[in-house]
Amino acid sequence: MYLEIVSPEATLFSGEVDSVTVPGSAGAFQMLNNHAPIVSTLKEGTVKISGKMDLHDSIKDKFEQEDANTTLFKINSGTVEMRNNKLILLAD
Repeated sequence: MYLEIVSPEATLFSGEVDSVTVPGSAGAFQMLNNHAPIVSTLKEGTVKISGKMDLHDSIKDKFEQEDANTTLFKINSGTVEMRNNKLILLAD
């Protein structure tokens, strides 16, 4: 699936990943390829991204590598939209 992470300052990441787990307002949930369309608000927590992410040096400090295939991204709040294997994460 294609993931785009957007903050108020800039687009932090755009690229293919395997799965994304987000801290939804009603509880954490995971999205994989071919997930049903969804729009959800997010609460403070950690977004867990599975898949190889090539991060630009200027934004690497915003992410944490859990292992070679898992990246963590802390958010205060946000919104996520998944449709047609494209996930857009608007994060504060």
